[in-house]
Amino acid sequence: MAMLKVENLHAWYGSSHVLQGVNLEVHKGELVCLIGRNGAGKTTTVKSIVGLLPKVTGSVKFEGTELLTLPAHQRFAQGLAYVPEERRIVPGLTVRENIRLGLLASPLRQRESEVIEEIAETFPRLKERLDQQAITMSGGEQQMLAIARAVAAKPRMVLLDEPSEGIMPVLVDEMFEYFGALKRAGITILLIEQNVGLALKIADRAYILDQGELVYSGLAQAMLEDEAIQERYCAV
Repeated sequence: MAMLKVENLHAWYGSSHVLQGVNLEVHKGELVCLIGRNGAGKTTTVKSIVGLLPKVTGSVKFEGTELLTLPAHQRFAQGLAYVPEERRIVPGLTVRENIRLGLLASPLRQRESEVIEEIAETFPRLKERLDQQAITMSGGEQQMLAIARAVAAKPRMVLLDEPSEGIMPVLVDEMFEYFGALKRAGITILLIEQNVGLALKIADRAYILDQGELVYSGLAQAMLEDEAIQERYCAV
């Protein structure tokens, strides 16, 4: 059984019908990427899964539980974590305090210091900056913090929306190494990413969205080697 199973997903922004019957699956332990041009519907798909859109129909099941009937906070309580494109680092708080926010509703809050130390070992750049004001870090470091905050409570699955956008290449490479480490630690990942080459290199499988519809799916390695498919659906 798929950990996440999306069937016939439709979503609207006002009267605009953005998603038109999306079907996808993510199995436990996989890293699956969802790629496509700007405006293809990738972010809308993720927001539909986590409950951040008002009008969505179809089915979204996580470990057999239907999510569309649940409010967003109950979906997260099922073991989902979400890192939005905007990062949403809280100004006025340190790196440590931002990570702590990820533990507020988790039983792991009882051993907060230990969890933060574990996170710091996974993200060495953050370890050096735990007591620094988070907002003073670079964009790439803030993105790492957003990811660290999301995985602090040890979710079963994390959804990452455009994590490499606007980040220096050296930090992008480092970040993608962390994604591999998270996968090895047992966290299932759905990655929304425009850096197609990097995403396909670390993914198990991939889906391509175009104008709100899934147009291609398959093994990531095969898609990486198929330049015609990338050019047709992913080229700017």
